[in-house]
Amino acid sequence: NCLHAVDSGAATLRLMTGQLPADFRQQLHLQEGVITRAQVLGAGISRHALQVKLDSGRWQRLHSGVYAAFSGKPDREAMHWAAVLGAGPRAVLSHETAAELYGLLGTRTRPGPLVHVMVPRGQRVAAMSEVRLHYSQRLDISRHPVLLPPVTRLEDTILDLAGTAATLPDGIAWLLRGCASRRTTPDRLRQTMAARLRLRWRKELSVALGDARSGVQSALEHGYLYRVERPHGLPAGVRQRRVIVRTVPTYQDVRYERYRLVVELDGRAAHPEQQRWRDIRRDNAAAAEGCVTLRYSWADVTQQPCGVAAEVGRVLRTRGWPGRLRLCGPDCPVRR
Repeated sequence: NCLHAVDSGAATLRLMTGQLPADFRQQLHLQEGVITRAQVLGAGISRHALQVKLDSGRWQRLHSGVYAAFSGKPDREAMHWAAVLGAGPRAVLSHETAAELYGLLGTRTRPGPLVHVMVPRGQRVAAMSEVRLHYSQRLDISRHPVLLPPVTRLEDTILDLAGTAATLPDGIAWLLRGCASRRTTPDRLRQTMAARLRLRWRKELSVALGDARSGVQSALEHGYLYRVERPHGLPAGVRQRRVIVRTVPTYQDVRYERYRLVVELDGRAAHPEQQRWRDIRRDNAAAAEGCVTLRYSWADVTQQPCGVAAEVGRVLRTRGWPGRLRLCGPDCPVRR
């Protein structure tokens, strides 16, 4: 689940809570050392005793009515609990914070300081530092039934992010990222989408789920499909074809099977050493089968899609493709 052990001041927390009731200590550990005023008073601790702990610095106030039962800087998990407890009993973590807990941000993306929290529409919540509030009429449906801290379901998290993205490509990227992570499927996302009465870009996102089902796994692969392959009349490639390289399974982004051409797409400027050598071995294995490999970056696909199409088309023709490139628009520079 989404629980994390308290690693910031854990020993201090044990010392500071040793004289407290057992149930209260258990609740503190469950909530990463964070507690509400109502929970403190409910455990039989007086207002005066609470104030003494705060005045002495043994406890600290995180938000109005929300405290950390330890000294020192709270870690990220404690701040998650502080935000969701401060927003009320039905609040849940959502959007980028939920994506962080589900591992959808990736190892290269550091979460920002904001904690995203969803509350029922119409509920009044006092502003909290570094907490962004979202309001929903379907919160009880979106909430995961068991994970703690409370969080929106994975599919709802992805659709929330897709629907609030700055642009449609950004929204599509969230869908593809979720499917590529193997944590969900296009079918499960489609079912969740159908249950929503309102969703921004519903038609376009539905089409993107169809692309995900055919193997498109990233915004770059989606861009290649819609900027390069289809507009220029290239044959349909096979997406994410599984191959075994030195007993290790790997996947080719796009393979034109009949013409022994592989197109690899990668938006990263540089690869870790291990990844770079894995790519080299995959290219070598493809060459041993008589395949040619072309590689394109994000800049190639987004800024020079016609040039990419022309190059892919030339290689395809040398390998027996009888087709002709199509102009993608009146200013398309490709030669047919």
